[in-house]
Amino acid sequence: MAQEKQYELVLLGATGYTGLIVAEWITKQLPQDLKWAVAGRNAKKLQGVVDELAQIDPNRKLPDIESCEQEKDQLVKLAEKTKLIITTIGPYAQYGEPVLAACAETGTHYLDCTGEVPWIYDMVAKYHDTAKKNGAIIIPECGLDSVPADIMAFALTNYIRKTLNAPTANVVMSLYEGKSGISGGTTHSILGLFENFSPAHLGESMKPFSLSPVRPTAPSSPPKGSFFYRLFGLLNLPEIGGIQTTWLMASVDTCITHRSWGLYETSAKERSQPQVAYGPRFRFDEYMRAKSLLFGLIVKFGLAFGGLLMLLPPSRWLLAPIIRRTMPQGQGPSREAMKKDVMIYRAVGITDTEKKEKVYGRLEIALGGYGITGLTLSAAADVILRGRLEDTEAGKIGGGILTPATLGEAFVAKLKEYGLKLEVGSESP
Repeated sequence: MAQEKQYELVLLGATGYTGLIVAEWITKQLPQDLKWAVAGRNAKKLQGVVDELAQIDPNRKLPDIESCEQEKDQLVKLAEKTKLIITTIGPYAQYGEPVLAACAETGTHYLDCTGEVPWIYDMVAKYHDTAKKNGAIIIPECGLDSVPADIMAFALTNYIRKTLNAPTANVVMSLYEGKSGISGGTTHSILGLFENFSPAHLGESMKPFSLSPVRPTAPSSPPKGSFFYRLFGLLNLPEIGGIQTTWLMASVDTCITHRSWGLYETSAKERSQPQVAYGPRFRFDEYMRAKSLLFGLIVKFGLAFGGLLMLLPPSRWLLAPIIRRTMPQGQGPSREAMKKDVMIYRAVGITDTEKKEKVYGRLEIALGGYGITGLTLSAAADVILRGRLEDTEAGKIGGGILTPATLGEAFVAKLKEYGLKLEVGSESP
């Protein structure tokens, strides 16, 4: 008989900007009898977090405090005490590997909110097989990166399978409307990608299917839109909001969404259940709605120019210290500013049939990126700890470095319960 764990959940990084928001969501949403702890290096700061949480729900049992350095042996001991670790300590390329490795080796489930695909690319190569062997369900990018995209793709393909009995050729998604601030931690993580990985590694790891365990033999073509907008490097797709430009998170979301496709595709073949697969030619593309042609061009070329500056060492060496001083870690949008945040996405799924039938999706969250991350991490923890995990694709796969979408319909239901609005149907929203 397996030894009873001291905790169900341990949150690493609760004293940080994002970590405190996640701790608040856990306090508000997860069951009252949850056995959990906050962990980190500074017990005094952690006590301050616990005191803040006591103000949210005075009748709730407060989390314990676990002092732990970011050393492998201490993290292994911590992982052995709990069923699940959530870590919000980034940049993950700098601090993430020892935590993930400890979970993979001890069979402890793991969630994080990174958007650092090159790091995940390396972690899959190093730890996927170990995690699968030990039954550890490890899900990176379970925050704003990349739950909205991953769950939208899952919801549309699931609807197409069940309603139209067809595979999916394309899911095209747009950030239709968004207002959210950015924290120092996020800024440092972006800078860290350019500092910790070579251009060659960035290029290889950020390819659309880089994280997928399999490659499509003939993926569907991306949307083309009208010829006029293509002249400017933009798209006009009325079904998801009109003019579309580059979206900062598109390449990150695409890699995770295609890993979900590959995991479902592989699992379907292993279990001889083709009805759970997205479709052999599936492709995901993501954009951001531009309110005008000029705005679309400014965003597209602004992001391209900013990326070029970060790739070139002289300009990066000059700009990075200034950016870090301007946006130090541990700081982010004020709670007052966050009250006005909102993220709305629209998407269309197209069947891989002669009819090319279309299904539409709309996802709305009255929160910014950090509120969304608190919601999605706590909802995923709820499914893993208190849901019927064995009924999800993650449970059937049994372990490994997986994706939010492998938590399937149970995760969609929990996200809705926590406040996310997701609509999928044959009528355009």
